[in-house]
Amino acid sequence: MEQRGNGASSFTSAVSLDQLGVSSIPQRYVLPPSQRPSPHLPISTTLPIIDLSTLRDQSLVSKSTINEIRIACKEIGCFQVINHGIDQSVMDEALKVSTEFFNLPSDEKMRLFSEDVHKPVRYGTSLNQARDEVYCWRDFIKHYSHPISDWIHMWPSNPSNYRESMGKYVKAVQILQNQLLEMIFESLGLNRSYLHEEINGGSQTLAVNCYPACPEPGLTLGIHPHSDYGSITVLLQTRSGLEIKDKNNNWMAVPFVEGALVVQLGDQMEVMSNGQYKSVIHRATVNGDEKRFSIVSLHSFAMDTKMGPAMELVDDQHPKSYKEFCFREFLDFISCNDITKGRFVDTLKLNKS
Repeated sequence: MEQRGNGASSFTSAVSLDQLGVSSIPQRYVLPPSQRPSPHLPISTTLPIIDLSTLRDQSLVSKSTINEIRIACKEIGCFQVINHGIDQSVMDEALKVSTEFFNLPSDEKMRLFSEDVHKPVRYGTSLNQARDEVYCWRDFIKHYSHPISDWIHMWPSNPSNYRESMGKYVKAVQILQNQLLEMIFESLGLNRSYLHEEINGGSQTLAVNCYPACPEPGLTLGIHPHSDYGSITVLLQTRSGLEIKDKNNNWMAVPFVEGALVVQLGDQMEVMSNGQYKSVIHRATVNGDEKRFSIVSLHSFAMDTKMGPAMELVDDQHPKSYKEFCFREFLDFISCNDITKGRFVDTLKLNKS
């Protein structure tokens, strides 16, 4: 079994603990009582589910759809989409190779292990195991994905069809993310093609997560509360487990909707909208009986592209509220900080009163 510590020679994965059949979780996974998940949190009935069937013809995207997106972004920072144009078979195959990857022998997965958050492809556990005071009950494989031709040769070669199946999903979700960004910009009153070149030249990071069944799910989390750094995140999942904070600072459980994708706003969108929209704080719970898999596609601007509030959204009544920042600055922040103790976006605020 892999053992914990610094570096690949002393590493413990959540999957390996599950395979061992442990009856209790190691102390390093146990959260203080105030940070533990809320038992019996009801599934939200208010999280918007937006039908994108008119996306086939951009000219038909209705004002009501844009308005639904505006309300969801302003009120919650999260919504689900159906009829989004990605075939169910493409999503199913991506989830299938995800499952097969995490079922590989440890030695095979460890070939991709790294504690360096700047690595374009890395396998790991928790969130940032070199920094986390309390571990997350989660294993992951992360890889840069756009443009796909620059990165696909570095992705896992085992399972043998991983690159093909995940590649199809990556290409499809990249198209969807661009369409979603256009609609979100329109909902802010910006031109649909706002930052078109920067978006096309931006980055897409895929985080494929495995949350094993956990013998003590009330004591730990699959991932600690955080917001994503990018503009938007699109999440595909196999079952419920995602929770988000509403505007009243209460946790709400995101329902699992077959075939739907969850869309979350990230820190870049909060900054770009000059605070009109907020990045959503979210966490993942774990289950005593079932594994959960998720494929998370995070869209960001290019590594060193600075971005700040859209000047069209800044005036005397709405002064500039955030500093400019880039993706590399976020990576530097998480490599040096425990994100459970402070959010990156809060370091960018100009008016912290």
